[in-house]
Amino acid sequence: MQFSTKSKEHVDACRFCWMCRHICPIGNATGQERNTARARALGLSLAARDAVEYSEDIINNVYECALCGACVKECVTGWDPVMFTKEARLAAALEGKLPDYIMTMLSNLQDKGNIYGADLDDKLTFETKNSDTLLFLGEDARFKAPECAAKAIELLKKAGADFTVLENEPSSGYSMDFMLGAAAETKAVMENCAKALSPYKRVICYDPADAKVMKREYKEWGIDLKPEVLTFTEYVSGLIKDKALNVKNSGLCFTPQDSFLLARDLEETEPVREILSACGTVNEMLLNRKDTMLAGNLIMNEYMPQVIERVAADRWINAKNMNTKILVTQSPAEYVMLKKTKPENIELMTVEEAVLKCL
Repeated sequence: MQFSTKSKEHVDACRFCWMCRHICPIGNATGQERNTARARALGLSLAARDAVEYSEDIINNVYECALCGACVKECVTGWDPVMFTKEARLAAALEGKLPDYIMTMLSNLQDKGNIYGADLDDKLTFETKNSDTLLFLGEDARFKAPECAAKAIELLKKAGADFTVLENEPSSGYSMDFMLGAAAETKAVMENCAKALSPYKRVICYDPADAKVMKREYKEWGIDLKPEVLTFTEYVSGLIKDKALNVKNSGLCFTPQDSFLLARDLEETEPVREILSACGTVNEMLLNRKDTMLAGNLIMNEYMPQVIERVAADRWINAKNMNTKILVTQSPAEYVMLKKTKPENIELMTVEEAVLKCL
């Protein structure tokens, strides 16, 4: 297999270093050394030197990474396992060695318009109208968490916001970027989305995953995205500040589960706290803001569900240790997995549910 010079430098630096092994949510869930950045780098370094074949086992290991960046955040010397993991996925695609479970999701995207091969829930209805503001819901919310999408729409309606949604919403390219990295096919999906969004002046991304690719990857890949992109939490915080949402302090105590995509990739941590402070009081999670830990990934749940359930269960342990009463998520993927593993005596809400409860 071939690596760029930069990625090879990072692989060689990481392969004998244990600095970040304690912080990986997948490694903590499995308890296996293979699920650490060091072990992944060691396997990839051998494959890059043609000492071993870029085999099915090494490639499967590459897809056992959530790309959450906890290792990158933890590294004081600036190495980036996420970068070489994504490049290794691209190499698997270029060499025709993608795992069957990845090929299935790619086929689903082509045939059904979403990687899950799912149909829209009958309960999720869209009232499209002429507006220069679009609420972009994303694949996870539309096909795996339609109740979250419906609540987000309900909240913006209560605020009297002028917005619309797309019944046939294109993929933002996040799932392709996760599975293939910087492939031509990934860029084509992103360009298709950018074209579909071009009539709007503003796009509100409900899912942090979509906000991340639109704000970062589109720019890095030279994709012209005309509308301004806002995160859902950023937009809702503004609605509260502008009194469009008359939120009443309920006296309830909320604990935010920071999305790593917002906290680490987009460096957004305060809007969710502004929202929850208006609704009640904020009790911080163990490991919060940029130190947050992943609580779920629905792409990986398609091929390693038991591990992803354990990742969510581990986050509940963190919540219980901080005496959390109500855990509030920003990510539909994390909401789905946390709901599936929720212990008794702790409530789980999305940001929009917390606000709706306090109107």
